[in-house]
Order: sequence, then C-alpha cells, then structure tokens
Amino acid sequence: MRALPIMVALVVMVGPVTPTTADAADTPPNNVVYVANSQSDTVSVIDATTNEVTASIPVGDNPVGVAVAPDNAHVYVANSQSDTVSVIDATTREVTATIPVSGSPIGIDVSYGGTRVYVTDVRKDTVSVINTLTNRVIATVPVGKNPFRITAIPYRRVYVANQGSDTVSVISTLTNRVIATVLVGKNPFGIRFAPNGLYVYVANQGSDTVSVISTRTNKVVATIPVSSAPSRIVVSADSALVYVTTLIPEGVAVIDARTNEVIDTISVEGAHFGITISPDGTWLYVTDLEADSVSVISTRTRKVVGVIPVGKSPFGIRAANRVPRPRSSYRLAPTGQTTSPGELGGKLPGVQDGE
Repeated sequence: MRALPIMVALVVMVGPVTPTTADAADTPPNNVVYVANSQSDTVSVIDATTNEVTASIPVGDNPVGVAVAPDNAHVYVANSQSDTVSVIDATTREVTATIPVSGSPIGIDVSYGGTRVYVTDVRKDTVSVINTLTNRVIATVPVGKNPFRITAIPYRRVYVANQGSDTVSVISTLTNRVIATVLVGKNPFGIRFAPNGLYVYVANQGSDTVSVISTRTNKVVATIPVSSAPSRIVVSADSALVYVTTLIPEGVAVIDARTNEVIDTISVEGAHFGITISPDGTWLYVTDLEADSVSVISTRTRKVVGVIPVGKSPFGIRAANRVPRPRSSYRLAPTGQTTSPGELGGKLPGVQDGE
C-alpha cells in the first residue's frame, strides 16, 4: 500500500512531537492513542494528555488495523502484507507475540470479554478468530466479499463491513458463524458500534451515506446522507454524537445520534482515514496518509488545534479504553446465559464471550 501524493502541508503543532522512549509503568497506560503507520511498519504511541509521541514500536509489514484489549494491557495490530497480527504489551511497549493469520489482515477488533480477537481477510473473504490466551487462530469464519473493517459489540456479536458485497455480516461469538447478513450502502468501509450497544454505524464510501443498524433487530433503521466518500467512524462515549471522516470535502461529519442528521462538518486538510476519540473525550484524532501525521481536533470547539507527526502513511488508529475492564470482570455472566440489548436497557453487560 502506498501513501497518496502529498498535496497539502499541515501547520501548528500540539506540544513537543519528537518521539521519546517512555518509562514503563507498573500498569497499562490508559490515556493513550495507538497509530498504525502502514509504510514505516511501526505503531506510534501518543500521550493524549500532552499530545506527545512517546514511543514508536516496530511491528509487521504494512500495519493497517489496530485494536486494544478491554483492560488496555495489550494492543493487537493487523499487518496486511506479512499476514500476521502483532501483540504488543502496552506496559513494556514491546511485541510479545506474532500470530500468523490467513491471507491479508485488514480490520481487527477485540471481543468485549477480551478472550477473542477478530481479524478480517480481504482476499479470502473470511474472519480469523484468535484465542487471546494462546495467541492462536481457533476458527475461520466465511463472510461477504472483501471484508474490510470490523467491530465487536457486547452482545456476543461481531459486525463485519464487506466492501465487495455491500453487506454487513453478523457473527455470533458463541458459534463463530454468521447469524445475519445486513444489506447496507455501496462499498461499506468503516464500521463502529455505539458504546450504549444499541446501534452499529456503517460508512458507505460508494453511496456517500451512513447506515444505522439496530443491534436488536439486525436491520437498517436509518440511512444518513453525508459528504462524499465517508471512510471511518467513531462514536462519543455517551453515544450522542457520531464522527465520520469524509474525503470530499476533506473533513469530519458530526452526526446527532438522536435525530440521525449531520449537524456540523469539521474541516480537516489531507487524506484522512482513521479516527478515534481520546479516552478522556477531549480530543478527536484523525490520521493523514499524505502528511504522515495525526490531526488533533477539540471536541468542544470542533476545530483543528494542531498536528502530530508520526510514522509514514498512518492508517488505523485506536485509543485505549476510557474505562478499563480487568480480566476478573470478563466472566460476570453465568455460562450459557444469554441477554439481549433490549433486556439490558442499553447498558453494557459483563458477558462471557465465545467460550
């Protein structure tokens, strides 16, 4: 994968940006952001308190996807050209395992319970399931054509955006089988669930829309027009706002989740793809493939306040979890218990997943 030609120059920096080696802490860092630099084969670590790059971690070839474990202790990176997943210890900031996977891994996410990692294979139209205790692939799930991004929700389900078939596959983490296929817009690219667990949002790059899928029914309940070529999505912690990167015009569309309408557009220069929110909710971070940087946006003013240089062609980006869930809380639900989103009233359950 090559970076797009450089067309713009970004200005104004947020704090010191020279990467430094951070001292390892006794516990995993919480207010941090991880950036997958696809052309430098590294992951940059940004301190979201100071907006400094504090580490650059070598991983596999062409890293494009990144996910964080519920307890923030490990970071998982999809290396699309080495057909591997790198496992990073968030405390020591070192790769502790390299997991071979099938084909070209792109999208990646960790199950809500933290016991599984799900990785899309865009070439073989499958999703690999990794056991996080053994760091081995334990299942391969056929999905739609060209599965790109993926999101794991609390209710023992994983949603996969299939670019080539204009669908979203819904996988049960109990059976590792597709239990529903949802027709969305053209070329679904980005996908993310709301923290309240009620909806999944899909950025349809080919139809310039965002599909809203109800997790109760696995049906599209709204289709939201946005600017051209929506790419990636993130949802605020209170599930009130949905942020979508768009390429034409360059920016971030802000959607009111109550009305399903675009209420603002944040102008951001460059070829931006990945987007995430800092764990404390202060900043939006948007990767820029052209300028090898991450733009920083204030969630209060919705203005770009600076940029942070990272590695070459930053693609995927993911913040640590706002409220870490230790492993002792992963198995709160009795074995065999099933709970629907409707029964939970929108609250996240402590579920046992995939076991």
